[in-house]
Amino acid sequence: MKKCIYLIVFISFCFTSCQEKDSPEPFTGPAGQTVCMYLPWAEDLLDYFHTNVSDFERAISRGILKKERVVVFLSTSATEAVLFELKYKKGMCVREVIRYYENPPFTTTQGITAILRDVIGYAPARRYGMIIGCHGMGWIPVQQTASRTQVEKEYWQYEGKLKTRWFGGTTSRFQTDITTLAEGISGAGIKMEYIVFDDCYMSSVEAAYNLRHVTDYLIGCPTEIMAYGMPYATMAEHLIGEVDYEGIVNAFHAFYSTYTVMPCGTIGVTVCAELEPLAAVMKTINSLYTLDRSLLGHIQRMDGYSPTRFFDLCDYVRHLCPDPTLFEPFETQLERTVPSGYRKHTTHFYTMSRGRIYINTFSGITVSDPSTSSSASSKTETSWYRATH
Repeated sequence: MKKCIYLIVFISFCFTSCQEKDSPEPFTGPAGQTVCMYLPWAEDLLDYFHTNVSDFERAISRGILKKERVVVFLSTSATEAVLFELKYKKGMCVREVIRYYENPPFTTTQGITAILRDVIGYAPARRYGMIIGCHGMGWIPVQQTASRTQVEKEYWQYEGKLKTRWFGGTTSRFQTDITTLAEGISGAGIKMEYIVFDDCYMSSVEAAYNLRHVTDYLIGCPTEIMAYGMPYATMAEHLIGEVDYEGIVNAFHAFYSTYTVMPCGTIGVTVCAELEPLAAVMKTINSLYTLDRSLLGHIQRMDGYSPTRFFDLCDYVRHLCPDPTLFEPFETQLERTVPSGYRKHTTHFYTMSRGRIYINTFSGITVSDPSTSSSASSKTETSWYRATH
């Protein structure tokens, strides 16, 4: 199963002063937790990512770091990147540069592994979290977006619209398949406690299933996310130390419910250990039923594309399976996989192609099984499809 991911950020390398109490006592040995902000080059979101890092620094300035460390990999151009740590020292937030990179191969398995090994070597920890910022297209592989038909215009191609995000760049040169990300993390010899996708369309069952062996939780948006991204000023405290997944979701929802630019936002947290049981239930349903295509237009869409690429997973199965004795076990298992407290949404979600779209039903995760889009044509090659058919 494949999937593209793309990311970027711009950050200045100056000291940021913090108006807070003295730093906690220094500790030796592995940190309790290291969080890596992974921000490869993606061409067009520099100012927004600069804000994201500044927001994270605001949270750190409140003294949230105890035995935790935050390391940032940032591509400052298409050919240059820097690795630095955000520290809280004696009332000051500082950025300490670890190393610079020239032409880092961040779209390859070996490149991702090498970068993560640098993070591990500099900031070893008992637990790791990863934040990936950029544009995103769920599980859909790089070659699929690179060879897309002009009929299916990508969301970043719309002019004069409020901007949203995409995982990686807007060209295949700076895009990364989800399988490549999974292999890169595995190659580094670690498993993430969580991966936050600060990108569009990444709360996808196909993407989550492909990452189930390299992370315990996947946090992302089933729809497009506004270009501002995750609200780290209020969310970061829930990502540090003892992770509070409901706190993460609530902070996101509180921000986007009142976001004056466009009050639209959706988020879901997937418990990856529950994905294989979910696939087993789904396989039973698929063995007995095929979707009545006349119902396709009645399933909750989660994008602005035509044809739709991403559908709400629960609503799709509700239309697929008329037998309550089969649907109820699926619904029960889906609640374990994306618990109700781990998903929230505003009344509408926003798309660059269609504007605001009303949400009738929401399970916090999407599926592309019923899609007729040419961009989703390789869905039968995904690990999720093979496990459920």
